[in-house]
Amino acid sequence: QVQLVESGGGLVQPGGSLRLSCAASGIPLEYYAIGWFRQAPGKERERVSCINADDGSTNYADSVKGRFTISRDNAKNTVYLQMNSLKPEDTAVYYCYLSDYGGRNYWGQGTQGTVSS
Repeated sequence: QVQLVESGGGLVQPGGSLRLSCAASGIPLEYYAIGWFRQAPGKERERVSCINADDGSTNYADSVKGRFTISRDNAKNTVYLQMNSLKPEDTAVYYCYLSDYGGRNYWGQGTQGTVSS
């Protein structure tokens, strides 16, 4: 059974940092592209970042470019999202996502990140 579990959320002041983790079981993450999404209250879920499997290339939403970094540790079967210079508008529930080669989609339960003074 495939399971994605996010952790690392919390409350941080503007300008602070959080490091989110997405730990997988039942599937080797190294063979799949992994995405981080977020959903703020009253807003649609949006993609924040993605890391590809084949070459490890990454991409970011314009709103987080230069502040967030996605990475993976295949030995730990975990993907990370380092979030620096956080702003109140980064407040959201953050989810990791994977789509396997059979077209099945997997989401974690989410982790809340709150940026507030």
